[in-house]
Order: sequence, then structure tokens, then C-alpha cells
Amino acid sequence: MTRLVLFLVAVLAVSAGLAWLADNPGTITVDWLGYRAEPSVFQAVVALLVAVMLLAVLWSLLLQVWDGPAALGRYLAKRRQRRGLDALSGGMIAVGAGDRASAVRYAVQARRSLPNEPLTHLLRAQAAQLTGDRATARRIFEAMLASPDTEPLGLRGLYLEAEREREPEAQRQFAERANRISPKLAWPSDALFGLYCREGRWAEALEMLASARRYGHAEKPVAERRRAVLLTAQAQSLEESNPDKALALATEAHGLAPDLIPAAAIAGRLLASRGNTGKAARVLQKTWAKAPHPDLATAYAYARIGDSPRDRLDRVKQLAALNPHSPESPIAVAGAAIEARQYADARHALLPLLDGPLTRRVALLMARIEGEEKGDKGRVREWLARAAHGARDPAWTADGFVSDQWAPVSPVTGALDAFRWRVPVEEAALPGELEELSGRLDDLASLAQTYRLEDADHAGEEEGTVIAGQAGDDDVETLIEAVVVDAKSQSTKPGVDESATREASQRTIAIATPRTSREIESGPSAEAEPRRLDETARLAGGASEGLVEQPDRLRPEPGGDRVKPEKARKAALAEPKIFVAPPAPDDPGAGDDDESLPAHLKPYRALP
Repeated sequence: MTRLVLFLVAVLAVSAGLAWLADNPGTITVDWLGYRAEPSVFQAVVALLVAVMLLAVLWSLLLQVWDGPAALGRYLAKRRQRRGLDALSGGMIAVGAGDRASAVRYAVQARRSLPNEPLTHLLRAQAAQLTGDRATARRIFEAMLASPDTEPLGLRGLYLEAEREREPEAQRQFAERANRISPKLAWPSDALFGLYCREGRWAEALEMLASARRYGHAEKPVAERRRAVLLTAQAQSLEESNPDKALALATEAHGLAPDLIPAAAIAGRLLASRGNTGKAARVLQKTWAKAPHPDLATAYAYARIGDSPRDRLDRVKQLAALNPHSPESPIAVAGAAIEARQYADARHALLPLLDGPLTRRVALLMARIEGEEKGDKGRVREWLARAAHGARDPAWTADGFVSDQWAPVSPVTGALDAFRWRVPVEEAALPGELEELSGRLDDLASLAQTYRLEDADHAGEEEGTVIAGQAGDDDVETLIEAVVVDAKSQSTKPGVDESATREASQRTIAIATPRTSREIESGPSAEAEPRRLDETARLAGGASEGLVEQPDRLRPEPGGDRVKPEKARKAALAEPKIFVAPPAPDDPGAGDDDESLPAHLKPYRALP
């Protein structure tokens, strides 16, 4: 618009000037070399303008002729550059799409058109990586180190190649060189931080974390959490050798991350050892309210030296009140109550945990209560049997690895702060695991038979007396029930051979079935063998609504008064029916007599 206005103004000015010259006529006399001319002023001005225009056209033609070769070169370079950029664009797309042939073709075109372009080197290296030519890729990255512009790119490529080939020393050297060249780059900082953490070089990792925070590579909450974990790792290694420094490190870590359990546990233990009970209690209480853990409860219970077990119980109750909805609170109270021999308090604390899925720690605590309070071996064995197939308790887990103690880095991936206090993920059982389960339950069955023999000896039973139905027999039945339930639960997991599961469960049931003292010493008798096999068949193949009748194949043959033991055993273990386990009794310490035994367990008592 501006140009149009200026053009119109110029035309108007020229027209006005010509009109003025036409209105004011005059002549110009020119006498030169014998020639004399007297044109008018208007003619002279028009002739001058025409001459100027002709001179401009001639000058333009001369310039084009003079600049022709250079213009041609610029045109060819521009066309080559356009082709190179198109090749780079297409090559990057091909590399991203995984098209090896197109990536190599575009890399060749880009090298021909733009041989000195850094992106061309990158495309060639990525195309070589895509085709699996690692040597060519490394050679290209090494060539990039010669130029200051491409040196960071070459170091990055060499670092990735060293990472693929699992060469941590080469990774460290390339990352350190890149960090010296440009500390503002994020990848060398992150790479060195991860390498230092995996190698346990906590001081260097802290320095790298500070550098990353200074250049904005890490957010403030993330940096504070990482610093707290690194300080806790240092405190953990110095707790025995240098407790003063360990206390300072753990206290700083607790201030940065109050929910970090190891930092609070270390700080609490060291403060308590120095007699600073109040500060130790505040540290442990703050972390317990956010993340309860058994280590915190233990440190809090023994924070004051010289306390009696009942004093420790009162302290643990105060700690549990800070987080009453966590399962760790009643478990901590129960443990302290058992140490103080306050078994009623222990039972009361564990009572809410018996309604839901029973965990192994809860079952073991109940076994301790039964054993220490009443000395009832039968009930202890029952709780131990329930603990064998109880739900797993929380543990320190990181990337599928389960550890008894916290560690700053994962042993699988080397990632910092990977361990979490949670229930490990259950995996599908394999045939080898079924054999291990069978062996474990065989040991439990042998232990139960040993207890029965000891009970019989103490009771003064004579040889040949049927032990089934006496002290400890209910526990053996519960053990058999645990065998079947555990084996059947394994068979429902994906990838498990049902035949292997059935064989393992049948073998362990046959081993764990109650027998008389005469049978244990001299083998099965004619009368006891069918009864024991019948009991085994009921437990392995009984329906949920009641017992099944004895199959015809187990009844005495015509003309005989008993079933052959080997034939009866094969018949009992052949084609087992699906077993539906009855629910566990609410009171596992039920008496041995029929009146106190729960109704849903009465069918599972031994035959008289």
C-alpha cells in the first residue's frame, strides 16, 4: 500500500513538472564541435531523462554479465542445499520409523549434498546404528570430536554406545568430558549422578546433585528427596564407625524427607544412645505418622534406657495411637505386649487383623501367644500351619527384588530411592516351586507326627493305642487342610501344570494323614489302612456341602475281610475330586473335644 502511494505521488510530481515546463517555454543553445542546437527546455529535459534510463539499462546488463558465474554457483549451491535438507528431513523420519533402507539412502544423499553439516553426521551415525553397524557409528561420533561445534554431540553418541555395550568406565569418561565442556548440559549431569550412585560414591553424587540443582536440571522437591537418600546412605555406612557424623547426616536427611524411614530410624537410635530421649521420640513420631515401620517401633520402644517391658508397652501404645489405621500399629503393640507377658493385650491388639486376610507375621505372633501363655503345642502348630500359606507381609522391595533391609539403590537397575515398604508382588508358581512346597509340608507333617509321639509318651499310652483323636490330632487335621488349600491355590495360578499340582498335593496328604503309633512303627494294619485311605480321600476329594461316601473301589472285596493296602492306596489317590477348603475357625485355639470344636471342622476329625 505504501509503495502504491509513493508511486502515485511520483507520477503526479513528474506530471506537474512537465506541465510547468510546457507553460514556461524557453530555448537552450548548445554549440559544440561546430554543431549548434537550440532545443526547447521541455525537449531538453525529456531527452535527458531518456538518456538516463538507457544508461541504467546498460549498467544492469553489464552487471549481469559480470556476475553471471557467481550467480550460477549460488543457484547450484542453493539447489544442493535444498536437496540436502530434504534428505535430512526424510532420513530423520526414516530413522524414527525404523526404515533401514530409506535411512541409509537418505544418509548417502545428505552426505553428498551437505558433507560438512553436523546433522549429516548425526543421520549417518543413526543410520549405522539402525543397521547394526556399531563400528561405523563409533567412528562417526569420534570424528565429531574434532570440531568444537560437534564435540558435545559426538560425546553423547559415544556415551550411548558405551551404555549399550555395558562399559561403565567409558560411560563415566565421556560424561565427565561432556560435563567439563558444557556444565549446562543435562545429560552428563544425570549420567554421572546415576553412575556415582551405582558405584556407592555418595560424596561425588551429592556434588553432582548440587550442580544439577544450580543449573536447573532438577526440581527442588526431587533434589531434596535425592539429597536425603544420599545422606541416609552415608549415615548408614557410618553408624558404627563414626556415630557423630552419622547422626548429623541422618538428622539433615530427616529434615529434608520426614517420611524417609531409614533416616528417622538411624537418627532415633543414635539420639537415644546419647540419652536425648525427647528429640529421638519427636523424630520417630513424625515419621511414624507418615510411614509406619517395625524399625521405628523398635527404636521408639527402646529409646529410653532402663525401661521395663511394661514401660516399653506403654510407649508403643502411645506411638500406635498416632497412626491407628495402619496394620503396623497393632502388630507393634502385640509384640511389645508379648515381651511384657501381657497376653490379653496382645490378643486384643491382633483381634482386628484376624478378621481379614491373615498375614504371616500375625499368625506367628498368635503362635507365640499360644506357646508362651498356655504352652499348647497343638495350637502353636495350628498357627504355624496357617502361617505357612498366609498372606505375605510388607517388605523392602525394588524392581521385584525383596530385601530384609533398606538400600539406597536398587540392585537390579541401580536406580536411587527404589526400595519401598510394601507387599511384594506374588508370582505364578512353577513346577519346581510346587516340589519345594511339597517338601516344606512334608517336614511339617513329620514334625506333627513327632509331636504326637511325644504327647503319647508323656501320656503313658501303650503301644497299639490309636493316637488320632488325642492331643495334637486336630492340629494334624489343620495341617492337612493347609496342605490341600496351599496346593490348590498354587494350581489356580497361570502357567502351572495341574497334574503336577495334583500329584504334589496327593503325596503330601498321604504323608500327613494321622496314623496310629503301631502303624508308625510297624506299618499299616489291616483295619487302619482302609480308614486312613478313606480319610485321605475325603480331604482330597470331598465336596463342599459334605463328605462323600466311601467309593465302591475302597470297600472289601467279596470273599475277603479287608482291602489290599496297595490297591486301596492307588484307588484313593486316583482321580481326586476338587477340594473346597472350609473357612478357617475364628478361634484357632478351640478345644479337642467335639463340643468345643467348630461345626464346620467336625467332619474332619479322625475316625474313632
